[in-house]
Amino acid sequence: FMQNKPKVKYAKINAKSFIISTYAYLRHLVNQTNKAKTNPIKANSKPIKPKTNPIQTQTNPTCSELVEPISPTLKFDYLKCLKLKQIMLLSSNQRNIQKPETIFGGKTMKNQLKALMCITVVLLCGNSLTRAADTLKLRKLFNGKDLSGWVNVNTAKDTWSVRDGMIVCTGHPIGVMRTKRQYENFVLQIEWRHMEAGGNSGVFLWSQGTVPEGRRLPSGLEVQMLELDWVNQHKRDDGTLPPIAYVHGEVFEVGIKTVPDNPRGRRSKSIENRCKGKGQWNKYVVVAVDGTVKLSVNGKFVNGISKASVKKGYICLESEGAEIHFRNIKIMELPPGITNAENTAPVVKDNKSK
Repeated sequence: FMQNKPKVKYAKINAKSFIISTYAYLRHLVNQTNKAKTNPIKANSKPIKPKTNPIQTQTNPTCSELVEPISPTLKFDYLKCLKLKQIMLLSSNQRNIQKPETIFGGKTMKNQLKALMCITVVLLCGNSLTRAADTLKLRKLFNGKDLSGWVNVNTAKDTWSVRDGMIVCTGHPIGVMRTKRQYENFVLQIEWRHMEAGGNSGVFLWSQGTVPEGRRLPSGLEVQMLELDWVNQHKRDDGTLPPIAYVHGEVFEVGIKTVPDNPRGRRSKSIENRCKGKGQWNKYVVVAVDGTVKLSVNGKFVNGISKASVKKGYICLESEGAEIHFRNIKIMELPPGITNAENTAPVVKDNKSK
């Protein structure tokens, strides 16, 4: 099926060569079938001694005998081709049997060819899905042991620490800690809980890597993390309370421009109150693609923005006055889009922690 000469070195198998080889062999089977129909064997004719099939006599090398090292994916491709080869040889041998046995539920060469084509498609599609799954997967943005991959931008040395697989933020002073590199299109998963009533914090997306002079927070898109009692502690001048939606995952611009899904001024409020109070874990899933953000709060998408003027930058965790814990911070990077200098945050060359 794959080699015509003995001791030929095997090469890596890719989808293109696999399809070409399979198609050639299928065409061979069809031609043999047509010849058998047009030239039937006469009753008094001498039986023809079948020729030795070079494919059958050739020994298939094991994966360890291949010329160059192969990855687990290519090894899987090779084994699939050998399996298909055995199936094709079995199908080919049926030509010399007057009453062929049922193969894959059929008794004719036509059904055999259909079965072989189905097998080819399934194997190729399954291989493509396997490689896609290897490419798109969640990875840890916080390793649960230390702050590797993070940079303290403008807070104290003891503002951020790691304990029991969590990032612990004291909330003092106000500022941020950011990722070492920028992200564009991604799915971010993060769990958080406030340890004080009325605590304030958030996660910044597509943020700048530094904080402008005279300010404590960077430009970017903030996904709010507020403890439920915050509204009771911040009454307005007329004695009324802020909207309760304020503490359930608002998304808003800081120094950039966006279009809110559920406008509350320039902010976007959640359409359902789903956050939990002090000491309880909340889970955000943030999908950020090409200037559009969708926020899931504890298992349901309830908020978002679109048309962000900046759509590539750093991810920041915010310290803002109260102790907060973070854990299970994971990210799935998605394929990039079209970006330029205008919609990309400036890259910070010096990644040294302060």
